[in-house]
This record gives sequence, structure tokens and C-alpha cells, in this order.
Amino acid sequence: MQMDNKRQTVRDNYARIASEIAEAAVKSGRKPEDIAFMAVTKTVDPELVNESIDCGIALLGENRVQEWQSKREAYRAGIPVDFIGALQSNKVKYLMGQIRLIHSVDRLSLAQEIDRQAEKHGIVQDILLEVNIGGEDSKSGTAPSELPALLEQVKAFSHVNVKGLMTIPPPCSDDRYLAAMEELFLRTKETDPALMQILSMGMSDDYAAAILHGSNLVRVGSALFGARDYSKVH
Repeated sequence: MQMDNKRQTVRDNYARIASEIAEAAVKSGRKPEDIAFMAVTKTVDPELVNESIDCGIALLGENRVQEWQSKREAYRAGIPVDFIGALQSNKVKYLMGQIRLIHSVDRLSLAQEIDRQAEKHGIVQDILLEVNIGGEDSKSGTAPSELPALLEQVKAFSHVNVKGLMTIPPPCSDDRYLAAMEELFLRTKETDPALMQILSMGMSDDYAAAILHGSNLVRVGSALFGARDYSKVH
């Protein structure tokens, strides 16, 4: 009965969030289908992840390589998975050929390793460059001022394809960091329009506001599945 209640909660949450995403998309001058609704699965039971897929989720976000490896066979087949967590270079090899998009590329050495591993697998790996828009010491991401140089260096790799930017803004009472990230994205798009297709910004607390500031991929976990149970982290 407890799992049935949790499934119903996921269904209710999905309907509410999807409606709010659609409303924000229209307010921003876009269509609801222009916004990717990612389900972030950290600590979430695969049964509930599958429930969200049955509701309409078409993209999963994984934070930790080991946890993803332990759960991926239990997920519905055919659902694309992005990697959104901090990534160590020695874990890159486990993602090649399995992950649609790596969101958290924040340094040249990591991009180099992704390029090297992708070449070994005969693929081109799509990535986003992560920006630390608030300059927080506790978060990864390149500084906004260093983004142009990093982008130029990563563009030279033949087995990495930059698709856009990702950020985790600091929590605050206004939208200044969302606005700053939107401005940075648009400025970067002026010089590299083909590479700036995705702005991954917005999580459970700010996805609607992020969409109003240009995000076209929101990463929602606790608002969809409920509070995380960190005892389940592998």
C-alpha cells in the first residue's frame, strides 16, 4: 500500500509540474513541447522512476555513476539518460555509449578525457559546459568570465560536441542569477549559435522561473518524487 501511495503521489506531482512547465513555456513565448522535463533519479526507487515514465517522462537525469549502474537495468527500456552530477575523469569510461548528454563539463581536463574515451568507442559525445553563475566555492562549474576560453578549447576536440550550457544558480529571493545566466547564454549564442542549443537551468524550486529566463531543459527531482532518502545512495 505504501508503494501504491507513492506511485499516486508521483502521478499527481507529474500532472502539476507538467502543467506549470507548459504555462511557463507559453508565458516565455514558446510551446510546452519546447521544454524538456527531466526526472532526476538520485536515491529514487526504480519502480517510481518507471511510474514517472508511464506518466510521460521522456528523459532521466543521473547524478552518480555507481548508483546509475546499479539501477539502469530496472528502468523502462529506451528512455534516454543524461548525466548531470559532478564527474571524475576516471569515471568517464563508464558513461561512453550509454549517456545521451553529459551536463557537468566544467574544466578542460574533463573534456579531454571525454574526448579520449569517446574516440576509443568510435562516438562523438554530446556535452554541456557547466557554469558557476553565482561564483560559489561549494559548487563546480567554470566562471562566466572563463567560459569563452574553455569553449574555444573544447571546440577543437573531434569527439566532443558542445550542445549548450548548464548551471545550478544559488538560492535567492529574486531571479538575478537566472537572468545573468540567460544573458550569458544569449551572448555566447551570438558567437557560436550552432553550439548553444540547450540551456539546462531550473530544478524543483525554480523550474518555472528558469523557463521564463530561457531554459529549455529543467531538472526536477524532489518536486516529482518527494524528499530524497540519502540512505539509498550507493
